Amino acid sequence: MSMILSASVVRVRDGLPLSASTDYEQSTGMQECRKYFKMLSKKLSQLPDRCTLKTGQYNINFISSLGVSYMMLCTENYPSVLAFCFLDELQKEFITTYNMMKTNTAIRPYCFIEFDNFIQRTKQRYNNTRSVSTKMNLADMQTEIKLRPPYQISMSELGSPNGFAHLSVGECKGTGKISAAPHQRLEPVTLPGIVSFVLSLLCGALNLIRGFHAIESLLQNEGEDFSYVIAFFLGTAACLYQCYLFVYYTGWRNAKSFLTFGLICLCNMYLYELRNLWQLFFHVTVGAFSTLQIRLRQPQGKSPDYNV
Repeated sequence: MSMILSASVVRVRDGLPLSASTDYEQSTGMQECRKYFKMLSKKLSQLPDRCTLKTGQYNINFISSLGVSYMMLCTENYPSVLAFCFLDELQKEFITTYNMMKTNTAIRPYCFIEFDNFIQRTKQRYNNTRSVSTKMNLADMQTEIKLRPPYQISMSELGSPNGFAHLSVGECKGTGKISAAPHQRLEPVTLPGIVSFVLSLLCGALNLIRGFHAIESLLQNEGEDFSYVIAFFLGTAACLYQCYLFVYYTGWRNAKSFLTFGLICLCNMYLYELRNLWQLFFHVTVGAFSTLQIRLRQPQGKSPDYNV
């Protein structure tokens, strides 16, 4: 039977689900499609504003506008024109009901779950394909789809629904290829984290300045030790790398931060003759503080699944 099975409203920038229809069907096919929904939600900002994914006996269609995406799951034989008319109607109602400020500042998943009432009513109406009300805008939508057809995402491009695959979709909107999966999102920055970041930059700048002064001294006095120059520049690189680790997520991030802190300590031990105790204490303390902030700023956990 040709019908719409479920629909959801998702924020484009981070894939946060804002609302969704309450689905009671728990078949294997539906569970598999839920995984595709989650994978697509994480890639919405990299995809065109109108797409279709064919998943065997089901199709996933979605449109995006003003930072919000409207997604729906239907059977493979459901008319594409009706599907996008349904999504267009959801979009108009959601924009009318909720302002952009609310959608942009939402932090809790499904905080607009009451919109499910409209989704259910509209879904029932569109599942009755003989209803006159569902055919009101068919001509306009059919013309629009012919002029600008939805981008077809193939299963091979989507990859495996195990949570680790990434989309490698070709050219979209004529802007080139979609890049590989971005860095994993970290928790929001705290005030101590900002302080550690600024202090690490300061230590890096101080090491860089002292390094250039060491080069000048080396050129003027041939007896100077070139290893001091290397120690200053290694200290600069270590401080900057600590800033990088604080901002971006990488593999073995905590281990790298401890090794970087160890390099900072070694450089300052070697520069013991050129710095007083207060300078050494400052550089080592900032390194330890930055390492702690890197350790505390962990990747964001997944949003809870409320089975809607």
